[in-house]
Amino acid sequence: MKTPLRIGVAGLGTVGASLLRLLARRRAALAQVSGREIEVVAVSARDRARDRGVDISAFAWFDDPVRLAREADVDCVVELIGGAGGPARATVEAALARGLHVVTANKALLAAHGMDLAAMAERRGVALAFEAAVAGGIPVIKTLRESLVGNEITQVSGILNGTCNYILSRMEQEGLSFEACLADAQRLGYAEADPSFDVDGHDTAHKLAILASLAFGLRIDAEAVRVEGIRSVQPIDIRMAEQLGYRIKLLGVATRTADGVEQRVCPTMVEKSSPLARVMGVTNAVHVDATPLGELTLVGPGAGGDATASSVIADIVDIAQAGSRGPVLAAPAGELRHMKRAPVKDHPGGYYVRVNLLDRPGAAASVASRMAEAGISLESIVQRRSREAAELDPRGRSGAEVPVILITYDTTEEAVRGALQKATADGYVGASPQVIRIERN
Repeated sequence: MKTPLRIGVAGLGTVGASLLRLLARRRAALAQVSGREIEVVAVSARDRARDRGVDISAFAWFDDPVRLAREADVDCVVELIGGAGGPARATVEAALARGLHVVTANKALLAAHGMDLAAMAERRGVALAFEAAVAGGIPVIKTLRESLVGNEITQVSGILNGTCNYILSRMEQEGLSFEACLADAQRLGYAEADPSFDVDGHDTAHKLAILASLAFGLRIDAEAVRVEGIRSVQPIDIRMAEQLGYRIKLLGVATRTADGVEQRVCPTMVEKSSPLARVMGVTNAVHVDATPLGELTLVGPGAGGDATASSVIADIVDIAQAGSRGPVLAAPAGELRHMKRAPVKDHPGGYYVRVNLLDRPGAAASVASRMAEAGISLESIVQRRSREAAELDPRGRSGAEVPVILITYDTTEEAVRGALQKATADGYVGASPQVIRIERN
């Protein structure tokens, strides 16, 4: 058997502790699959005395993860610190500069510095592996980079943030507000004290940028993603989606078009019969449209210690078997194309539009007129006066806002928002309008 693969683990939080436990529990099986032992020999964290439920006394301890990367007697550094810069970036750069393999679960780091790090790894002929950075325990990176290499991918989409999916699922199942579900998610540990990165869509955008790079041979560019979060989704939107046969999901979608690649993150109504609509709670899912394969959906836990550690181990085993396996992404870093943003085009599914109108004559007609001026055809108009109006103005004051729901035929979001801006200027519209894309199977 070959000499052992020596591992240094930087970061011993939930994922790091799970990784140590799984490596110990599966040691014999991993050695058999890898053809060599996998041994953790060094670790780094902020608090040496913290009880992590795993014995770390046999490992060399480093207070500074960068020092671990520079000095520890290891072949591979596993970075589980987190964050787009700071010690995480410095640790990875130090390891690559030394010619060590790196495994990371850090999507923020890759979204911000992935191209530079990929180039460093390729120059040194070492691996930079990141299966755990997107969708936790779902093996989507390996699927895109290896299993689908014989296909042309036209679209990759998915539910990539468990916090948002949990909130939207609870809003639907229990009729709760966004704020109530978010508070519950924080209490259960699904959401951070500051949830902005998750609920405003930026976490999903980082992951989508990585998937788009692999799917379409692009440079990683999170700034090219149009981002909208879920804060504006209200119970009335959830109920209307139910009545129309849809569920609202925060989707990340990257689509190849004749003019480039469109990347967006936004709340989306998906038909209940679709695979993504059936994904509830903290679960993640990735859907791929490819030729000649067709459609493929991968579903599984998108976060959590064991799920993420499982993907980290998959990368470690790959390194133990073969070391570097060629380009870090879909092609060598210097050959990846710069993003060409696709222009806004007609969306064949149309849009769900909720406007809160002042309850007085001519309000609905004004909005419909502005839509017509913009060339937008309306499939239906629904005015809600009872429960929804009471929610918007529970004291029943004169001039209360009344929700009006518009379903459009094919059009662009730009046209919809332009028409709504004019309708707002007319003085009939109250609170900010809601616009949600509709995806039909």
